[in-house]
Amino acid sequence: MIYIKSRQEIEIMRKAGKIVGETHELLREAVKPGITTKELDELAEAYIIKRGGIPAFKGYGGFPASICTSINHEVVHGIPGLKRLEDGDIISIDIGVFFEGYCGDAAKTHGVGKISEQAQKLIDVTKQSFYEGIKYAYEGYRLSDISHAIQTYVEKEEFSVIRNYVGHGIGTKMHEEPQVPNYGTPGKGPRLQAGMVLAIEPMINVGTYEVKVLSDGWTVITLDGKYSAHYEHTVAITQGEPEILTI
Repeated sequence: MIYIKSRQEIEIMRKAGKIVGETHELLREAVKPGITTKELDELAEAYIIKRGGIPAFKGYGGFPASICTSINHEVVHGIPGLKRLEDGDIISIDIGVFFEGYCGDAAKTHGVGKISEQAQKLIDVTKQSFYEGIKYAYEGYRLSDISHAIQTYVEKEEFSVIRNYVGHGIGTKMHEEPQVPNYGTPGKGPRLQAGMVLAIEPMINVGTYEVKVLSDGWTVITLDGKYSAHYEHTVAITQGEPEILTI
């Protein structure tokens, strides 16, 4: 069942999203060679709590940290630890926050120090693919119109779109219906309507779209060891332009 949010509910989600956006900005400034992913996690958790939020990921299905930190060939769900970032790395940071019972969720990929041209292009294409997708996040379009726009743009840029992991509806739960794939044919799935709130999150690889999960049960890596990037925002469908709630 797809939950249609009221204006009051979206207002609360906007507040949750603001905390997510502010936390991302804090970590963007902290991402430098030498910092550990655990230190990034501690910074995020302290800020979220200070702002009156609750880290959405901590304890979710047993996940042990407040954010996900995925480095280089790690796609999503990387567990923060003692790994120090190095010059030339890229890191995807995924942050979720509950505020007054509603969730905001966003992810961004950052370069660490000086990165390769290919890594920068991957980051840029992943981000732009999100914006290509939300050109169709309007009332009357079908859900897969978003998916198709993301896939078409990414493959034109000669990268690949992950199949195993998708975006999702979001509200009082972090994961709600519907699923939001980043690939597929247009004109499929539910018709978009005002009050739907979606976490749209392209996960894009340099090489194959095939992935596997490491023995920790969480960290997803590319099967060929090539880089992956992630970009996500929580988006409200309105009677006009889509609203990004996690700015």
